[in-house]
Amino acid sequence: MAFTEQDHAERMTRAARDAADAGLSGLLVTPGPDLVWLCGYRPTALTERLTLLVLVPESEPRLLVPALERPEAEAAPGAGALRLSEWRDGQDPYAAAAGLLRPGGHYGVSDATWSLHLLGLQEALPLTTYRALSTALPMLRAVKDDHEVARLAAAGAAADATYEAILSVRFAGRRETDVAADLAHLLRRHGHSQVDFTVVGSGPNGANPHHEAGERTIEDGDMVVLDFGGLKDGYGSDTTRTVHVGEPTDEERAVHDIVRQAQQAAFEAVRPGVPCEEIDRVARTVIEYAGYGEYFIHRTGHGIGVTTHEPPYLVQGEQRPLVPGMCFSIEPGIYLPGRFGVRIEDIVTCTETGGRRLNGTPHEMAVVT
Repeated sequence: MAFTEQDHAERMTRAARDAADAGLSGLLVTPGPDLVWLCGYRPTALTERLTLLVLVPESEPRLLVPALERPEAEAAPGAGALRLSEWRDGQDPYAAAAGLLRPGGHYGVSDATWSLHLLGLQEALPLTTYRALSTALPMLRAVKDDHEVARLAAAGAAADATYEAILSVRFAGRRETDVAADLAHLLRRHGHSQVDFTVVGSGPNGANPHHEAGERTIEDGDMVVLDFGGLKDGYGSDTTRTVHVGEPTDEERAVHDIVRQAQQAAFEAVRPGVPCEEIDRVARTVIEYAGYGEYFIHRTGHGIGVTTHEPPYLVQGEQRPLVPGMCFSIEPGIYLPGRFGVRIEDIVTCTETGGRRLNGTPHEMAVVT
C-alpha cells in the first residue's frame, strides 16, 4: 500500500511539533532518508545543487528545489502538503534558503546534509545555529505506524525466502563471493530493489562480524555466517543465520546454542517501557554466564526502517524505553578469533504485549553441503 499525501502531511506536522518540543526553531532536511520519509521526495540525481525541506512549527512546510528539478519534486507523494519554491542556476541558493529561516534561530539539520550546504547556510545567516538531527531528534523515525510495520514484515518475509533458498545451494568448494552473489540474486528475485549487504563469513572469517565476502574457498567443516539485507518497497530487511558445511563438532553446536539462547532471552525481554540497554544486558548475560563474554564484541541491535541501521540502538547506556511500533534487530554473537563465529539475527517490533518477530526461519543450525 502506497503512502498517501495525508501520511506525509502528518509526518511533517509531527516532526515540526517534535522540533518545537526539543527547543528548535525548525528542521532543515536535505536529500536522504529523512527527506524520503517526511515528504516522499527522492531526487533522481544527487548533485551539488541545494534541495532543502524547511519544517517550522505552525507554518506550512516549504521545499526549496533547483528550478530544473521542480517537475520531479512536484510528483513526490507528499508534494501536495507543502509549498514549493525554486532557485535558478546563477542565483545564490543560500540566500533563497535564508528567506525561509529566522535569523538567529536554532535548527535541526539532517545528518545527510553536505558540509557545502551547511557552510553556505552559516555564511548567509551567521547568527543562526544548527544541531544534527540524530542528536536533536534521534527518535524521529523510530516509531513505525501499521503500514510501515507491514512493509518491514514483507521485507523480512522476502529475506526469509532468500535464506530458505540458499540452503539448497552448494557451499563447499565455492568462494564466499559466489555465495554472496547468490544471496543478492535471491533478494532481488524476492522483491528487493536494493541489496545493501551480503556478508558470507566462512571458517575463521566468521569471527569478523562485518567481514566482506572474499575469495576464500569454503571448505567442508566450516561454520558460515550469513548476514544479508536491503530495501523492499522502501523498507529494510536484515537477518543473520549461521550454517555449517557438513556435520559440526560438539563445541560448534554448543557455541551456536548459547547464541540461540541469548537471542531468545533478549526477544522475551521486549515489552513497552523496558530500556533499550536492558535487551542488550539480557543477551550479554547469557553469553557471559557461558564463559564467552569477551567474544561478544558489538551491541545487541539497531533500529531499522527506510534505512537498515537507524535508532533505536540496543546498547549499554541507551536508557530510552521501548515503545510500541519501534522496530529493531536482536543479533547477539560469539566470535572466536582465527576459528569461527556465530550470529543469529531477527528483526523484531515492540507491541503493546511484547515482541513480535518479523523473521520466521528456524534458529537451529542448518547443515549444508
